[in-house]
Amino acid sequence: MRRGIAASALVASLALTATACGGSDSGKSDGPVTITWWDTSNATNEAPTYKALVQQFEAANKDIKVKYVNVPFDQAQNKFDTAAGATGAPDILRSEVGWTPAFAKKSYFLPLDGTEALADKGKFEPNLIKQAQYEGKTYGVPFVTDTLALVYNKALFKKAGITEAPKTWDELKADAAKIKAKTKADGYWGSTQAYYAQTFLYGEGTDTVDVAAKKITVNSAAAKKAYGTWLSLFDGKGLHKADATADAYAHIQDAFVNGKVAAIIQGPWEITNFYKGSAFKDKSNLGIATVPAGSAGKAGAPTGGHNLSVYAGSDQAHQAAALKFVKFMTSAQAQETIALKNSTLPTRSDAYTGKVKADPGIAGYQGVLAAAQPRPALPEYSSLWGPLDTELPKVASGKESLDKGLDNAELAISKLVDGFSK
Repeated sequence: MRRGIAASALVASLALTATACGGSDSGKSDGPVTITWWDTSNATNEAPTYKALVQQFEAANKDIKVKYVNVPFDQAQNKFDTAAGATGAPDILRSEVGWTPAFAKKSYFLPLDGTEALADKGKFEPNLIKQAQYEGKTYGVPFVTDTLALVYNKALFKKAGITEAPKTWDELKADAAKIKAKTKADGYWGSTQAYYAQTFLYGEGTDTVDVAAKKITVNSAAAKKAYGTWLSLFDGKGLHKADATADAYAHIQDAFVNGKVAAIIQGPWEITNFYKGSAFKDKSNLGIATVPAGSAGKAGAPTGGHNLSVYAGSDQAHQAAALKFVKFMTSAQAQETIALKNSTLPTRSDAYTGKVKADPGIAGYQGVLAAAQPRPALPEYSSLWGPLDTELPKVASGKESLDKGLDNAELAISKLVDGFSK
């Protein structure tokens, strides 16, 4: 999932209505093949770079035209699911990594092993290839990757006499109090979204479910401890109270980039927006560290990002053109361009050139990728955050107890995963 990305739903809706999908566009043998790409990136910050690369690809491949459509991220999964099951989906989807198992299980994605698109398979980070697989087959080529990190304002930390980022949540609490006392700014502002709370589960060595044991663990003792720590970070000196409003993401982001709060948990998709804020006109003021560890001594965050996947329902000519396009867009040269323009993280080692690593945001996030934890290959896994996104804001704002919230989440999750015990 991509957290907080905004785009114009109206414009995208009109574009989708007017766009013929790959499965229904037969093309003509005497002209270029037209393939459709649904891009789910930020329409303002990222899409222009992708559009420019599309033009480069078309210039080098006169027999292929690419119909580019930017689809709001929060709508794309359902739109693709509906299109693939009915009238025909786009030939290529910029697919969030968590969507792979569900769409692969439904045979909506084309297996890419042995195809032109995966010719450079060995160049990509192995864990990212693994996350693009389902039941031994690869259904996407890693396009951009991400994870969550503790991002912080070095100047505020220094003013409070703090010389390094906190390594545990207890240290973060202590640092927040010092920052409030010395700078008047809040030390930390946490999110009530389930994806961000996932880091606390990893800190206690647990998850929402145990896939191997086919057991729901969101209400286990370890999970309760994790969410207890998460909840404690909304109350205390220098700790900003929970924001459960629809605009919470924007509120937290705005406070951080303008120096009103010293630290938040955030992903690299916001690097370009960090630099637009008054606190980070000097890019070197942006600190990036691994999320603090829990009581189990573990620190980690979900591995996120996007793959380029090819629709299995397209005809042979469209699939061949799509595979060529995917190879181009995931090449080292294209990934370097994307990283330099969008400040996103490449998925292949040879794209981390000197120019790319000169961006302190990219270099910082590259340093925390080792602590990122891939999600299990469970088709329903991405949907498991839904019940928690309903309950956690209520818990954080004091409208229900943690026990009640986790009971409700456990019940809702039990309806999503067949055959899992509590």
